[in-house]
Parts: sequence; C-alpha cells; structure tokens
Amino acid sequence: MTSSHYDLIIIGTGAGGGTLAYRLAPTGKKILILERGSFLPREKANWDTVEVVQKDRYHTNEVWYDSKGRTIHPGTGYFVGGNTKVYGGALFRWREQDFEQVIHKSGISPEWPLKYHDFEPYYTEAEKLYEVHGKRGLDPTEPSASEDYPYPAINHEPRIQEIHDSLQGEGYHPFYLPLAIKLNEVNRRLSACIRCNTCDGFPCLVDAKADADVNCVRPTEKYDNVTLITEAKVKKLHTSPSGREVTSVEVEMNGEICFFSGNIVVVSCGAINSAALLLRSASDRHPNGLANSSDLVGRNLMKHQNGAIIGVSLKPNLTAFQKTLAINDFYWGDEDFDYPMGHVQLLGKVNADMIAQESPSVLGASFQERHTFEAIATHSVDWWLTTEDLPDPNNRVTLRSDSIQLSYTENNTEAYNRLLNRWTRVLKMIGCGERIIPYSFYFRKKIPLQGVAHQCGTCRFGEDPRTSVLDVNCRTHDVDNLYVVDGSFFRSSAAVNPTLTIIANALRVGDRLIERLG
Repeated sequence: MTSSHYDLIIIGTGAGGGTLAYRLAPTGKKILILERGSFLPREKANWDTVEVVQKDRYHTNEVWYDSKGRTIHPGTGYFVGGNTKVYGGALFRWREQDFEQVIHKSGISPEWPLKYHDFEPYYTEAEKLYEVHGKRGLDPTEPSASEDYPYPAINHEPRIQEIHDSLQGEGYHPFYLPLAIKLNEVNRRLSACIRCNTCDGFPCLVDAKADADVNCVRPTEKYDNVTLITEAKVKKLHTSPSGREVTSVEVEMNGEICFFSGNIVVVSCGAINSAALLLRSASDRHPNGLANSSDLVGRNLMKHQNGAIIGVSLKPNLTAFQKTLAINDFYWGDEDFDYPMGHVQLLGKVNADMIAQESPSVLGASFQERHTFEAIATHSVDWWLTTEDLPDPNNRVTLRSDSIQLSYTENNTEAYNRLLNRWTRVLKMIGCGERIIPYSFYFRKKIPLQGVAHQCGTCRFGEDPRTSVLDVNCRTHDVDNLYVVDGSFFRSSAAVNPTLTIIANALRVGDRLIERLG
C-alpha cells in the first residue's frame, strides 16, 4: 500500500537533489525529499586527519566489487548534502568547447545536445546560490560570462603567492580557484570560514562550506510543503502495468518497508547509485532495468583521470588554506601535443598523517618516523591533476546480487601522463621541488577505482531514445514521470570538476518541472 502521496518526490540531497529541492520549495507543491543518510554530525573528528583520511570515518562501509569480483571500498558518503559535505568547493564552469565534439588522442568526446549558452544563465545562478569566490579574466580558457563572480577571489597565502608570481614569470597564466566558501576577507567577523588546513576532503565543523546541505536543504525546511525524511533508503521504483509511470517508491526505514507515491519522481543519488537503483527496479515491462530500453543505464561511467603530485622543496610552506590557485595552460594541449591534456589545481595542504597514509614503500622503514613525515609535509606544495576520461559503454555499473559492481578500464592515459610529466617539469622550472631526500622528491598518486568523487555519465541525455536514457530535460525516455538529476546525464566529463554543471543543470531542470507542475 502507498502510505502517502506527493506532487514530487526527490531521492537524494547532493548537488543535484539538494539544489532541485531548493528551486522547487517555493512553488507550494507538496514535496518529499528522501535521503538514505543522516545529517553529518558536527564533531571534533570533522577536523581529525586520522579519523577522516586513515579511518574513512565519513565514507560508507558498503562493499562494492570490480569486474573481477575483487572488493572495492568506495570513497563516497551518505549524508544530507551528499558528497558536497566533504568536497573541496572548486566550482568550475565548463569551457564552451567542452559542449562540442572534441578530438582526443585516445578517442572522441561527444557533442552535447545543449550548448554552453543554454547553461550560462544557470551557471550564473549557481555561482550565486553557492557563494562562489573568484576573478574573471585570468584563465585564458575560461568561457564568456554574463556577470562577475558574486564574491571576490580568495587571496593566496605568501608561499602560494610566490608560486603564482613564479608561474607568471615563466609565461603561464595562474588564476584564482573558484571556491564555494563562506569567507569574508574584508571583515573576518562576518566570515564563517577561518581558513583552516582541513577543508579539502574534510567536513566543515563551522559550516563554512557552501554545500548542498547548508545552502539548499536547510533553507527548504522553512517551507511547510516540504518534508525531508533522513535514513530512508530507496530500494526500488515500481511502475504501473503499462510501465510508463512510476506509481510507488519502496523505502526502507528503521528496518521496515514503506511506500510513497508522487506525480513526479526524481532520482538524484549520484551517477553510480542512480544507475544501480534503476537496474534494481527491473520488472516485466522493464526486464533490463527501469528506463533501460537503450541498454545504456549504467554504461559510459566516467570519473576522470585524477591524480596528485606532491612537490617537496627546501623552502618551507607554512600555508594553512592552500587550495586557492589553478592553471589551465595545458587544458587543450601543449606545444608538442595537439590534443587536450587537462587541468591543474592546488590541493588542500597535506599533513604528516596524510603523508604517512600514502608513504611509498620504497622509502624504507627509516622514513616511517613521524618527524620525517612532518618535515616532508612542512616543505611540500600539493597539486591535483585532472584529465578527461572518455565515455566507453564497457565502463559501467552493474549489480552483483544486491551490491554494486563497477567495470572500468582507464582510457586517455597518454594525455594524463603528459600532463603529469609536463607539470613536473614546470615545478622544477620554478624551483618547487629541490632535492631534500635521497629518493624522488615528487610523490605521485593516481586515484584508483574506489575514488569516485567525479562520477558521471551513467544515464546520458540526448534526443534519440535509442542512444540515450534521458531526454534533454533529464526525463527518462521510457517512463513519463521519472527524471534523473545528478551527474548521470553527462555525455562527456570535460577536465574540470563536474559539480557546478550538476548544480546548474538542477536549476535548469527545476524550471522545466515548475512548468510541468503548473
């Protein structure tokens, strides 16, 4: 039986679902928001590296599998706000060309049915909603914008300013990282952010991150027409006999199963879990999974080629809030490589516990002493590299019993390797990596399969039901009242963080839903 009926049900509260709820709450329509997790607790452990990094305190304890049946412990969490609770807050617009067909050395990044101009007004709204700080006109690849950033750029601390100046001196174009953060550098009394060294990858104890929880879900609580239920795991979507509409949402709460119905149902669980939910909702009318007549649900999983490089120099780096600088000089290639390579940005400052966690075994036991890790961390500058991975139908989400299975083979690796080696040469050029230990003074780590922070592409949108799961408004082709509003709809992944595009799209789809709801 159905226990309650709503005009709209939103499943998930991350960048997609949380933003959509914010957009629709003022309509007066009866809205139910279902979140499988709870509110992330504000506790001292929010800033504890051992708890957050080494013990994975805020990641799920679910076990997933790879294509060979080996276990995966995914780097994802289930809380109100989704993974924005621990994101670094870097919110990029895509370049105009990212929406077109792009030729890579390893293949083709496909054209989108919508273009940059379709997203531009929503990018502007998204930057305001998520309080993005930045400065236009510095990044040579940046797209056109109808307005300035709503807040001024976050200033570099002294060591980062030196690196910025060195890069400029070598002819490069560093720019301020666009950050979603509640920081007022003019009047610190009005600032929630304290510029701490545990931001990127950590929950914020003082709620200074502009995330989907703080900026979107909590403001909806003032609306009487909105109901948020936490610790409510959606198990399956049920359809009418025709299979053309979702008639009930099956939810597990407190060990019991209950059902809700809605005129419109929106899935926004993240690209991997959204695909898994549709696959779990198979029925006689949808034998391969709900809305899967194209056989594309779960396919074309993308998560970027991501990696970190830590350069160690003789000069101490006393920076606390390090994640303020980025560079796109190699986004579209290099002088000896006529294909896109990718994006570089600073990481949050690493500390001794992080170095210990990732310490290469080649350093030997003598380097396991804590003072050595502290010395490395004190002298390091830490970078994040992103290269686009290309959609491949064999990279996919499937089910292994009731668990998730990921099949994923890296592609576009030459572009990533070139970016890594090119950036290493740049760091040497600007003196950001003098030798202080008898081994390599650069630590490199590529993010493994379990690192799924940039997941997208598993329910791609398009105009042809044979080659896409969703239409251009993110409604499933097969089911009239079912939408998917998270990174699932991406046709390609570009080479910058996907979150702002997810947010902008949620605002765009929200407008279409307002029109439909009347």
